[in-house]
Amino acid sequence: MIVIMKPNASEEAVKRVTGIIESKGLTAHLSKGDQVTIIGVVGDKTRLYGSNIEITDGGDKVVSVTESYKLANKKFHPEPSVIKVQNTEIGPKTLTVMAGPCAIESSSQLMETAFAVKKSGATFLRGGAYKPRTSPYSFQGLETEGLKYMKEAREATGLSVICEVTSGHAIESAVQYVDMLQIGARNMQNFELLKEAGKTSLPILLKRGLSATIDEWLNAAEYIMSEGNENVVLCERGIRTYETSTRNTLDLSAVPVLRQRTHLPIIVDPSHATGVRAYVEPLSKAAIAAGADGLMIETHPCPEKALSDGPQSLTFDEFDGLMNRLRPYAGLSGRTF
Repeated sequence: MIVIMKPNASEEAVKRVTGIIESKGLTAHLSKGDQVTIIGVVGDKTRLYGSNIEITDGGDKVVSVTESYKLANKKFHPEPSVIKVQNTEIGPKTLTVMAGPCAIESSSQLMETAFAVKKSGATFLRGGAYKPRTSPYSFQGLETEGLKYMKEAREATGLSVICEVTSGHAIESAVQYVDMLQIGARNMQNFELLKEAGKTSLPILLKRGLSATIDEWLNAAEYIMSEGNENVVLCERGIRTYETSTRNTLDLSAVPVLRQRTHLPIIVDPSHATGVRAYVEPLSKAAIAAGADGLMIETHPCPEKALSDGPQSLTFDEFDGLMNRLRPYAGLSGRTF
């Protein structure tokens, strides 16, 4: 449930209501707008029966929240969240572009990529040090060695760096080297991993599961946020359908649906969604038009020699051309990058 305070309710009135909520063993979550403060209540709301919060000084009304996710719910936090990562922000007004190889293969490969994508306008370097692959015989990543390469690339370029983590051990290592953690599609409902990610102070990029509904996705975000880390960004990367022309089916309708349900930023990964580099540009443009806050695009110095996902990776020249062609679309959407 949420408690909506009257316009311009005093700080004392807000503290009085939060005091009542917390005295019942519940958690009060404040969201302050220009005129109205909303207090989200997390826990068993039946404990508040008889408290008459809506008639306390400054209280306006109490609204029930039927969705199982609370902290990720737009009703708890009506204003869109802005997630700060180093010197960058993910949210309204900006178009965040994360670019880099699917898998980190060497220091030189990553460093070359970092300088190239920064020159083209990306603000994040992405790269996989831990690679959960369908086949156990496929390249699994360089792990800690790859993380060290990411840190070196950040120090050399100033880019923020993001890497997927697949276990509690991977989290312990990654927090020493990167600026943002990624929970991949295969681990979206790995609840113990989500809890561990929620205990860190780093922002989390949460990819949608292979066949996950939007409500399941938002509940996964809730697992992270309920542990104290509310810096979550959602990433639509395609879902599994009967269609075989593309690797997955990019669900762009998820972007406006999420806009109605959550305050969390949303980025789109057209590379993993399609598995075909020729489709990355049109779907990047469509994602911007749909209202996405950013894009995650795979790039590689030599895609035909990539150890992972070469067919969907752009060359540096292709990425540079794409970025130039995306700028007018970002401008029309009121965003800069």
